[in-house]
Amino acid sequence: MSGKAQRRRQQEKGQFWTPDWVAEAMVTWLLEDGGGPLFDPAVGNGAFFRAARRVARERQQTVLMQGMEIDPEVLMSGLDEEDRKFIRQGDFLLDPPPEALAAVVANPPYIRHHRIPETTKSRLRAKVRELTGLALDGRAGLHVYFFIRALTGLAPGGRLVFLLSADVCEGRFAASLWRWVAQHFRIAAVVTFAPEASPFPGVDVNPLLVFIQREAPAARLIWAVCRQAGTDGLRQWVASGFPPSGRQGTEEMPAGMTGWERDLSEALETGLSRPPALVRGGWIGPVLEHVAQVRRGVATGANGFFLLTDSQVKAFGIPEPYLKLAVGRVRDVPGDELTAEVMDWLRQRGRPAWLLSLGMEPVERYPEGLQQYLRLGEAAGLPRRPLLSCRRPWYRMEQREAPPVLFAYLGRRRSRFIRNRARVIPLTGFLGVYPRPGVDVEKLWQVLNHPETLAGLKWVGKSYGGGAIKVEPRALERLPLPWSALKAAGLTEGGREWRAASGEWRIASGSEASGEWRVEVHDSLLATHYSPSPAGKCGRSCAGPGRT
Repeated sequence: MSGKAQRRRQQEKGQFWTPDWVAEAMVTWLLEDGGGPLFDPAVGNGAFFRAARRVARERQQTVLMQGMEIDPEVLMSGLDEEDRKFIRQGDFLLDPPPEALAAVVANPPYIRHHRIPETTKSRLRAKVRELTGLALDGRAGLHVYFFIRALTGLAPGGRLVFLLSADVCEGRFAASLWRWVAQHFRIAAVVTFAPEASPFPGVDVNPLLVFIQREAPAARLIWAVCRQAGTDGLRQWVASGFPPSGRQGTEEMPAGMTGWERDLSEALETGLSRPPALVRGGWIGPVLEHVAQVRRGVATGANGFFLLTDSQVKAFGIPEPYLKLAVGRVRDVPGDELTAEVMDWLRQRGRPAWLLSLGMEPVERYPEGLQQYLRLGEAAGLPRRPLLSCRRPWYRMEQREAPPVLFAYLGRRRSRFIRNRARVIPLTGFLGVYPRPGVDVEKLWQVLNHPETLAGLKWVGKSYGGGAIKVEPRALERLPLPWSALKAAGLTEGGREWRAASGEWRIASGSEASGEWRVEVHDSLLATHYSPSPAGKCGRSCAGPGRT
């Protein structure tokens, strides 16, 4: 089997091997305790077995490694016969060891929820409910179940280190999961990785380390960023007891490490994969929702069929009333403005730019060429596709007004807001930003593209590999509009505090946010004041990071 085929097969199984520099840092914390054998519930190629022996030898310790692995092929390829004596082949999730575990280390299989068979998922969710009382959302991946199962098997005083993906802290299930963890365990430290220091370069995942102990919960934890891959800095930092940067009385931080001490409550509200909140207690200033609504782009169910090129339109003689200018890919918009000239350039290059936008009329009522095209779709089995099978008829298209501003749904390159001057319809590669009545679109666009506004995306989005951020519509509506961005657009006056009576965008202090208030925006942004329903003490209408 070729190396490329082998990697593809491993990825299908969720197998991403832990590099030595990360594995050694993880086992270092467990060996500090020295309380019992180290257990790996997903041994894989044995990265933690080898790391534990190296670290123990350097520390002149003895270590016993035990584990489980469901894949016999990978066991034979990565470990020798002596190691395999201490590994039981089996399914850790459904048949874990009966004894409590003193120390657990793992990089569990990263398999997303849609690849877990429904029967298996139902059994796993039922087991989680039995062990924890949690009704875990069905979108949790297999790695989440490994994490929960290992925590419930941890002995009193036991330690656990897991290498996980950031979706464990950002998914729909994250809030209830981490409340449960924080109530029953001590979260000692969390380590995130800068894109250039990822343990899995080129893989579409944002990894993090969690260090947890089964003892009384603590009110604070250490949160760090590792900025250098392949060095000893992470291991040194762990061996030093997770020192935060600049703590009085500590030595200089190991190379490539930056750490903060955070309140547990703030970290859970903001998200353990995200930096500390902008404002202690959560952002209480203006957010995008106050001046705009956000909707996802059109879901066609088959972009290759419903988004047409000029030559396809001409070949089938499809009349203009059945077409709308549309854009499907972020890469088709090279700059911050989408103009008629850009759309002409795309069409000349043969890019699909016409959305087939049909209603509920039967096929027979359409022009002959369009009937022919729809029959081609039927022959290709499009009516049986999941999304299209729910539509009556299958070719009926979602309807959208062209949003004045577009935002990339999953930004792998430079995240940006795009001024939609060509008034095109976006597909699901974009979110549409619809300013509320009276909002000055040009000034809002300027605020949204300000560097500090864009930096706030990390507090509302889901993070992936290479620094990519995915932002859902409701999450984007919680995007903070910082003072600096508003000031740059000429939308603030006077001091830095926000006051409801003044009708200006400002940042509220904690004391001013404690009573009943309404959002009103500056006349230079909004001609007619927009005031959402009062939310009491900074409720839904002022939600921001830390206020989800």
